Amino acid sequence: MRYFVAVAEELHFGRAAARLHMSQPPLSRAIKQLETEIGAALFARSPGGVTLTPVGAILLDEARALLGQADLLRARVVAAAGLAGITVGILGDSSDPGITRLATAFRRSHPGVDIRIRDADLTDPTCGLRAGLVDVALTRAPFDETALTLRELRADPVGAVLRADDPLTRRDRLEIADLGDRRWFQFPPGTDPIWQSYWNGGEPREGPVVRVVQECVQAVLWNSTVGLAPLGHGLAENVLPENLTVVPLVDMAPSRVVVVWNDGDGNPLIRSFVEIATAAYRR
Repeated sequence: MRYFVAVAEELHFGRAAARLHMSQPPLSRAIKQLETEIGAALFARSPGGVTLTPVGAILLDEARALLGQADLLRARVVAAAGLAGITVGILGDSSDPGITRLATAFRRSHPGVDIRIRDADLTDPTCGLRAGLVDVALTRAPFDETALTLRELRADPVGAVLRADDPLTRRDRLEIADLGDRRWFQFPPGTDPIWQSYWNGGEPREGPVVRVVQECVQAVLWNSTVGLAPLGHGLAENVLPENLTVVPLVDMAPSRVVVVWNDGDGNPLIRSFVEIATAAYRR
């Protein structure tokens, strides 16, 4: 059922196999076996991918409910054994509506679980996951994914944060090249280079070192440093003061909201958290 849900959500066997950390042939065989047992096709296949059949659409709703109940059962068993706790690392604005929905749904499903939150700064996109400080993290990609399992929850467009009196704010949209002569903020030495490169538009830059979002904001305000911010869902609006504005960057890859955990971690609370997060951010 987990294989089926992965293919149904990705609508692509290759992406589903990558999400499940397996090769595509055994995944295809498993889906074929499931279709044989059910006696009906679950997917309509084409060179461009797959789509759910009416039978598949019905099964998807039932499969999600079934897997949710299975995860809840595992979590209750863990709770009965005195292990009911999970530490969640969060990077970004906690007012994100996805986080709000996730918190409500997870608390409803696991009322007896001790949930601890670690608010991370911009120097560690894994929110302390590699250091063992958290069990699971809500963060933004890209970063080094070695020994980590990641699921994308949402992709947000990105804009350049500028002073309101900056001439570039007269434009409806910008390209990264338009900001080539500006100073960009930097993260401290030792920060994940993939993470640093993304927030520098893929090019080596110079500029002030920052650790938290408000330091980025102040660097723009005081020094006209280029900052970047995800757009949509009220994210930029909740962080920026009135004298700063955001102009969309048309050639910047989206900022991906992800849930990430350590490879092989069998804690059922993590599995439940991931599934609830996927549903919460799908709305």
